[in-house]
Amino acid sequence: MLAYISRRLLGMIPTLVLISILTFIIIQLPPGDFFTTLQAEVAATGGGQNKETIQRLQEVYGLDKPLYVQYWRWIKGWPRLDFGWSLSYNAPVWAVIARSLAFTLWIGFLSLIFMVVVSLPIGIYSATHQYSIGDHVLSAIGFLGLCLPGFLVALLWMFLGIAVFQIDVGGLLSREMVGAPLSLAKVKDYLMHLLPAVFVLGLSSTAQLQRIMRSSMLDVLCQQHITTARAKGLAERKVINKYAVRVAINPLISIMALEIPKVINQSALVGIVMMIPTLGPIYLHALLTQDAYLSGTILLIMVVMLLLANLAADIALAIVDPRIVYD
Repeated sequence: MLAYISRRLLGMIPTLVLISILTFIIIQLPPGDFFTTLQAEVAATGGGQNKETIQRLQEVYGLDKPLYVQYWRWIKGWPRLDFGWSLSYNAPVWAVIARSLAFTLWIGFLSLIFMVVVSLPIGIYSATHQYSIGDHVLSAIGFLGLCLPGFLVALLWMFLGIAVFQIDVGGLLSREMVGAPLSLAKVKDYLMHLLPAVFVLGLSSTAQLQRIMRSSMLDVLCQQHITTARAKGLAERKVINKYAVRVAINPLISIMALEIPKVINQSALVGIVMMIPTLGPIYLHALLTQDAYLSGTILLIMVVMLLLANLAADIALAIVDPRIVYD
């Protein structure tokens, strides 16, 4: 297993290099750069800058250099977490994204826990009670969760919180708790703001995983080894939990690896609507202002998350299912 993990990690290096090249090229495809975008925004408000000033700024920040030179300036500092300079925030890229990245990983981790805790038992129940009233109700709720986009659920929660429940929604703390010393009331207020965001981010993925777990369980319950276990007189609960779930959960683990980038992507709109400091709003701002180093770094981090998530899923499959062996 250790040799397999080492090979996978080494194989990520050329993959990241190739993806970083493609990412940098795609980001540079729109005409202009940060300063031409800034000039257009200033001109829209009635101001403006002459072309000589724009050209001088482009020379100072190296935006007039060939694409391969700009790319080299971006990647050469990676070993020391130097991802370039963010022009829109006038700060190092890592300093801009570090705090939001940590919170995005935190809320993504909580969303994954929410997905597993909710989708796994619901999928098992629906499969073992096929076509029952509970199965139909849970399936209807699952389809509803698949149909509703995350930002719409976030907007609905904001409306209900303000207009119906008349509570402080949005952000991570209520206005009266900002700057207050740490206390049980402040922790409770933080959780009351955090948990709705976790629910919104994990809702659609939970509904999808619920349907996958149900289908996988129904397939496994028809297999010969389940019939054999029942014929031996084993308790139904043991047959389900020990023999059926361990096999049926394999597709769920594989799909969950693909849900991590999905959660990160959804955090953009959800973060804007619910005013929480995820990486999404920064990424959107970087794209709108053509902040190449900032947007490229965030996109590259999303790719790294996807690669690591796939590796973690493969390792988890080998642990859960002893039939899987990586030579």
